[in-house]
Amino acid sequence: MIHSRFGHRYTGMIEVVASMARGPVFLAGEVLECLITFTNPMSHLSTSASSEMLAWASAQIHCQFHASESRVALPAQGTKQDVQAESDTVLIPSRGERGQCVLDTPPKILFCDLRLDPGESKTYSYSEVVPTDGPPSFRGQAVKYVYKLTIGCQRVNSAIKLLRVPFRVLVLHGMPEPPFPQDEEVAPSNPFLEEEEEGSRRDTRPLERALDMLMITTSRRCPYMFNITNVRGKVAKFCIFKTVYRLGEDIIGSFTFSEGDIPCLQYSVSLQSEEEVQEQYQRRPGQAVSVTGHGRHLESCLHTASSHFSLPVPLNVTPGFTTDIVTLKWRLHFEFVTAREPVEAPVVLQNQSEVTVWTGAEHVDVDTFSWDLPIKVLPTNPTLASYVSQFTGTNSINI
Repeated sequence: MIHSRFGHRYTGMIEVVASMARGPVFLAGEVLECLITFTNPMSHLSTSASSEMLAWASAQIHCQFHASESRVALPAQGTKQDVQAESDTVLIPSRGERGQCVLDTPPKILFCDLRLDPGESKTYSYSEVVPTDGPPSFRGQAVKYVYKLTIGCQRVNSAIKLLRVPFRVLVLHGMPEPPFPQDEEVAPSNPFLEEEEEGSRRDTRPLERALDMLMITTSRRCPYMFNITNVRGKVAKFCIFKTVYRLGEDIIGSFTFSEGDIPCLQYSVSLQSEEEVQEQYQRRPGQAVSVTGHGRHLESCLHTASSHFSLPVPLNVTPGFTTDIVTLKWRLHFEFVTAREPVEAPVVLQNQSEVTVWTGAEHVDVDTFSWDLPIKVLPTNPTLASYVSQFTGTNSINI
C-alpha cells in the first residue's frame, strides 16, 4: 500500500487468469488440467509501483445441485451459514452459490506467501481427476447439476476472493476407476519420446480406452424392423439400424408405405428426452414426466412408396443418466395421420403429352396415433463437445 502526496492511499492489484487449455468439457474419470496465472500488472517504471503479496491460493472442483421447488420435494436440510469471515483461511468453494454442494474434491494448495514484483507473472498448474461417482452436467426442468473449478486467493488480513471456472462433465459408465492401471512396469516405452511426452501419452490412455469402448458400442448395426399399425390395419414398415447413439450422431430411419393397407397422409418424428423425478422425491403423487423436444422431422407422404428421415443428436444435450433424485431417458416420438377411407391416386397415361394437375380431396376423414421408441444417447469425445460448449474454459478476476 502506498500513500500519495495528496494523502490518498493506493492499493495495488493482482490479476488472476485461469485457463483450461484443452477446453471446457471432460469425461468423468479423466484428468482436468488448468493453468492459473497471477500477474502484477503495474509497470516497474510507474512511480506508484510496488511489490504485491498474496498469502495463499488453492483450487478444487465442486458440483452444485439445485432442484425446482415446484417439482422436487427434498428432505429438510439444516441451515448452513454461508458467510466467510474476513479472517477465515478455509476455502468454501460453494460460498454464494445456489443449491447444495453434492460433490467436491480435496483442495490443493497452489502456493503460500507469493510475492510479485511490478510486471511479474507466475503460472501454476492445477490437475485433478474428475470424480467418477458424480452426476453429469445437466440443466433440466426439475434439477440442475453444475460443475465448477473454484480458485480461492487471499491477501493478508483480507477476505478470500473466489474465481470460478464453469465446465461440463460427461459421464460414460464403465470408465476405469482412478487411479487408472497404467501397467508402467510392463508397458513398452518409446525411446524416441522425451520422458515428459511419454508421461503425457500414458495420461491419455484411459481416455483413449473409454473412447474406443464408446465407438465400439455405438458402431454396432443391426436392422430393427417394426410394423406400424392402427386399429384399421397396417400403415407402414419402419426400419432403423441401431438404437444407441453418441452425441453429434445422426439418427436415420426409413418407412415403407407401399406395404401398408391404410393410406398415411403425414408423419412426424421427434427426438425427445424424458426427465422423471424418482417417486420418493416427487412433489405430487403421480407427477408427470417432463418431456423436452430436441428436433423434429415432418413430412407429407400420401401416395409415397417410401420415405426416410435424419435427426441429429445435438452435441450440447445430456446423455441418459440416473441419480437418486432424477432419471433422464431418450426416445423417438412418432405421430401418424392416416385416412379412414382409400384415397385414389392420380392416374397418368403412358402416352399423355400434356401436363395434368391433380387436386387433392377437399375433405378427408383421418385418424391420428403416436408411438414411442426408446433409444440410448451416450457421450462423445469431449474435445468435439467443446466446440459447441456455452463455456469458454477461461475466467479472470482482479484482487
